[in-house]
Amino acid sequence: MIKVKFPDGNVKEFEKGINGLEIAKSISPSLAKASLLVEVNGEVCDLTRPIEEDCSFSLLTNKNIKEEKVLEVLRHSTAHLFANAIKELYPEAKIAIGPSIDNGFYYDFEMPEGQKISDKDFPKIEKRMGEIIKRNLPIERKEISRNEAMEMYAELNEHYKIELINDLPHDEKITTYKQGYFSDLCRGPHLPSTGKISKFFKLHKIAGAYWRGDSKNTMLTRIYGACFASQEDLDNYFKMLEEAEKRDHRKIITAMDLCHFEHDFAPGAVFWHPKGLVLYRTLVEFMREEQEKAGYIEIDTPRIMDRSLWETSGHWQKYGEHNFSGKTEDDRTFCVKPMNCPGGMLVFGKGIKTYKDLPLKVAEFGKVNRYEPSGSLHGLLRVREFTQDDAHIFCREDQIKDQVLEATEFLMRIYQIFGFENVRIKLSTRPDNRIGSDEIWDISEKALSDVLNENGYNFEIFEGEGAFYGPKLEFVMKDCIGRDWQMGTIQLDMSLPERFDLHYVDEHGEKQRPIMLHRAMLGSVERFLGILVENYAGHLPLRLAPVQAVVMPIADRHHEYAQKVCDALEDGLKKENVVGKFRLEKNFKVESVQKKIRDAQLSKAPYMIIIGDNEVETETVSLRHFDGKQDNGLSIKDLVEKLEKEINKKKK
Repeated sequence: MIKVKFPDGNVKEFEKGINGLEIAKSISPSLAKASLLVEVNGEVCDLTRPIEEDCSFSLLTNKNIKEEKVLEVLRHSTAHLFANAIKELYPEAKIAIGPSIDNGFYYDFEMPEGQKISDKDFPKIEKRMGEIIKRNLPIERKEISRNEAMEMYAELNEHYKIELINDLPHDEKITTYKQGYFSDLCRGPHLPSTGKISKFFKLHKIAGAYWRGDSKNTMLTRIYGACFASQEDLDNYFKMLEEAEKRDHRKIITAMDLCHFEHDFAPGAVFWHPKGLVLYRTLVEFMREEQEKAGYIEIDTPRIMDRSLWETSGHWQKYGEHNFSGKTEDDRTFCVKPMNCPGGMLVFGKGIKTYKDLPLKVAEFGKVNRYEPSGSLHGLLRVREFTQDDAHIFCREDQIKDQVLEATEFLMRIYQIFGFENVRIKLSTRPDNRIGSDEIWDISEKALSDVLNENGYNFEIFEGEGAFYGPKLEFVMKDCIGRDWQMGTIQLDMSLPERFDLHYVDEHGEKQRPIMLHRAMLGSVERFLGILVENYAGHLPLRLAPVQAVVMPIADRHHEYAQKVCDALEDGLKKENVVGKFRLEKNFKVESVQKKIRDAQLSKAPYMIIIGDNEVETETVSLRHFDGKQDNGLSIKDLVEKLEKEINKKKK
């Protein structure tokens, strides 16, 4: 017999090997009918999975369908449903992989020669998916031997599945999930039957994807589907996608003349134009100013360093194929840095440090280069060359909690300044491929979770998603249309200081190993700017806007007074801008006011300053906002004060 503890604290005994569905039936037939999954000792499992030992137990029913852990299984089951439909409609197609993802799923498959799928085929595929739901086929989990699996998929002529099996550890159990005649290699869990799968799904995107992300492999067809627990959620998702399309930063930065990309000559690198560089510099200088106030010092380290440095740090072994490197005439291999950390190690290691020097907070705005597949490059959001706003905080063990808390509060404050109030925190723990002892990882993970718990921060734990050298906190922001963006990180690292043999002298004159925190706030300057542009649809806060106002006299006779207004603004607001004087654009062209307003709207200027006969006579201005509102009769003094107040609105 085994003891099963329910959420209300009651404990019941059952025969060993009983499953969740049988337990549900023992309580009530209606509960069994509504049940979708079970949670055993915190792990989500199939309803029919045998329970072999004492456990805590809860049933996940239709009432839990909107919970993330249930939605993930729903989406994965829908991916299998999709693959099932593909095999029925296109029997010669070869299926590859199909995971659940945020908001839905995708599935990769290879179409037979001469056959193609387009988005015009989506309704036909969706209809077949609906038919399979109506069949209410049981979704059955089965453990099989490696040989059985190889024979089964060889008979089905599914060579991608055979390759996946070959790559599995020989001692790993192989599980398949079968629904009707369709079977897929999968760890699960899944819903109990196709009839339990939500009908609230929609196929919406088709793309090419190399098998296993390697351009040397076959190009597969990838189809994306959205999947939710209700029609309302599905509709809201597509409304969000429609809004996101309008906000596509690639279109906006082109219209604003901020930058461009030359993929033939510099794939994944940004060519900043004058206005874009003003935006870039304004952001960097603002961050530099905030870091200096928070006690950081700034360094700058070389872009190219010897391969041996990256071998010491472990980055070569982990990311070697994604590094840009080459040999010199003296047969040395140099690497363009993919990250700033090793340079920071070398700076700390130069000279003697004592306990009085700690914590030492070292910041760097360093250009880094990483090879990303060409198909994944996406404007400013996914590039091969970017600027990381890194900081490395060296501290004593007794300072860890204070420094993690200080860095967390710093990040949260900066995000609020930029208008991101809704920030989630993820604690990512040790991955399989890691450096450092389990003891070090235990200490590191506990330190991070203790800081969050003790200071009232809600967080989610993501097992196995930490960096190879330490656990990390990830800060996920939600933008104004509901999209999540993973931004800054704080990573606790006890391994790299050991690898680089860093030390400080304690109060007893003994050498001690420092603890290091890696801290990135923006993640990358380029990506953060892309997110800002999309979040604000190009209408950036006044402090950041490349063009802060456009001065537009109506006729030639108004030019002299218009210039006086420009001089007053540039002089009065010079100290309020991080980069240079107030950023005015003077449109003194012989054009209609309507044409000038349209041009200013395209440039996303926050304000238009309109000057006509009345303004010259009264020595005032008309201030038009980008949204069409207008303040008439503002004195120059009032104008300067208004803009000064807005520039500083979220500065503190």
